[in-house]
Amino acid sequence: MERLDKILSNLGYGTRKEIKALVKQGLVEIDNEVVKDSGMKIDPDDKEIRVSGEMVNYRQNIYLIMNKPNGVVSATFDNYDETVVDLLDPEHQAFKPFPVGRLDKDTVGLLLLTNDGELNHRLISPKWHVDKIYYAEIDKPVDQNDVEKFKIGITLDDGYKCLPGKLKILESDENGSKVEVTIQEGKFHQVKRMFNALDKNVVYLKRIKFGPMELDLDLEEGEYRELSEDEIKSLKTI
Repeated sequence: MERLDKILSNLGYGTRKEIKALVKQGLVEIDNEVVKDSGMKIDPDDKEIRVSGEMVNYRQNIYLIMNKPNGVVSATFDNYDETVVDLLDPEHQAFKPFPVGRLDKDTVGLLLLTNDGELNHRLISPKWHVDKIYYAEIDKPVDQNDVEKFKIGITLDDGYKCLPGKLKILESDENGSKVEVTIQEGKFHQVKRMFNALDKNVVYLKRIKFGPMELDLDLEEGEYRELSEDEIKSLKTI
């Protein structure tokens, strides 16, 4: 059981004060009866709610996939930079979603956002072995020796040894390389620091897959959409 004003506020219908005004105007109905108390408690899964004649689509959690653009930080709030949450419409911001893991400010690509804390923990915890795949462009040649080092586990500049990863070479010559990197962790600047440990630099980085989810190529950078029921189910059954 939840307060009606809290339910509607979480769904983006306004502040509790604004919802109280809607109720006072007779614009909120439950099971076709006009509501008189915005603070009444109901089971939203068992009641039909209408606001201004429109059916309310109740849901407790929200699941989004975004093609994160360059220059935006993976956070819910930042004093200086635009965040991924700033890119969301107010109706989605109302659910207070947060990014699942992080992408660096200059890294683009697949980013999941949700307010489902349990799913978030499952997706980012290394013990669940969820693959995160990146496309990267490197400033130097990459060879089989580098592939083997990734397979063993790269040791970062602070002495931390990464879990074994996969390095797939797409192109490589004296001008640089194009590769795919698969890791199951999300340490700060991890992919960049892994290549730094090999005396190479990442010049472009895009996440293209996270668990069963692939980057939606129909989404331009900065665009997002809600996940389908099947996509949500696939994430929850990892």
